[in-house]
Amino acid sequence: MTQILGMGNPLVDISDEVDKEVLEKYGLELNNAILAEDKHQPIYAELAARPNVQYIAGGATQNSIRVAQWMLQAPGATAYMGCVGSDAFAAKMVAACQKDGVNARYMVDATTPTGTCAVLINGNERSLCTALNAANNYKVEHMKEPENWAIATSAKIVYSAGFFITVSPPSIKEASLEAAKRGATYCMNLSAPFLMQVPPFKAVFVETMPYVDILFGNESEAMTWAETEGWESTDIAFIATRLSLIPSAKATRRTVVITQGKDPTIVAINGHVKMYPIIELPKEKLVDTNGAGDAYVGGFLAGFSKGLPIAACCQAGAYAASVIVQQSGCTYPDKPDYTL
Repeated sequence: MTQILGMGNPLVDISDEVDKEVLEKYGLELNNAILAEDKHQPIYAELAARPNVQYIAGGATQNSIRVAQWMLQAPGATAYMGCVGSDAFAAKMVAACQKDGVNARYMVDATTPTGTCAVLINGNERSLCTALNAANNYKVEHMKEPENWAIATSAKIVYSAGFFITVSPPSIKEASLEAAKRGATYCMNLSAPFLMQVPPFKAVFVETMPYVDILFGNESEAMTWAETEGWESTDIAFIATRLSLIPSAKATRRTVVITQGKDPTIVAINGHVKMYPIIELPKEKLVDTNGAGDAYVGGFLAGFSKGLPIAACCQAGAYAASVIVQQSGCTYPDKPDYTL
């Protein structure tokens, strides 16, 4: 039985190390994620032409689901839905999910190429620039197909990164309402500051929040939420507390999990805050922070699916993130050195 279902934007990460001149050339900032504009389009070919370029199955939600699957080590414990093209990139992602044991239920749009994300790494930081392509075409009707709906209506946990808001608000609405109806856990991620700064995207967050049981984010996203709400605070614990107290349409209390890089993770539950340490690594062990937040979510949800207490879920998240930052891209060894 599927424990965790992810719904999001499947992308192939085209990843390489770049110098700051490349970032400046395209107007990109480190530690940020944006949707590509016309001026960014040449970047994909530029990266692809580099000798050390890597292609990795990516997209924030897919990263988290693959990490959760890796942590659980039980084939079919996770499933994932999103839209891909009918091309070599889609085949790479299908193969990656099959190898991991993720039940990938892709909608295929044969007329549009698979989405790509340029991952520009500078030192231990990165900038993400996404061309959604086929990922932008996901439709709620795909989720409603009998085989897919059977998964959506039986999964214990349903998770979407905030990026999915730009693609299919109807899918988010259906999935969150269905989870509420049957007492399943619905989770979202704030994912990127721009999602809260664009009014139609922010409106989907606001509409969905009463049905969100676990909300993830990092400190910059939390501060952006506060800014757009006019809360006039940069205190992350205070912001997490207020997020946890946004009225819920469910009987359960909302859990808000805000990661802060090397600083402790802040968890607010119904207004009560606790801090949980991450695993500190020496600088020489850090290879690539891309995917660290996604990995934290994957580890956390794997623990949560096992019924572990929040402290143990945070520990599992911290472990998963500590492994991923020692790899290039959101990749990992064959098996975790960790027992849930």
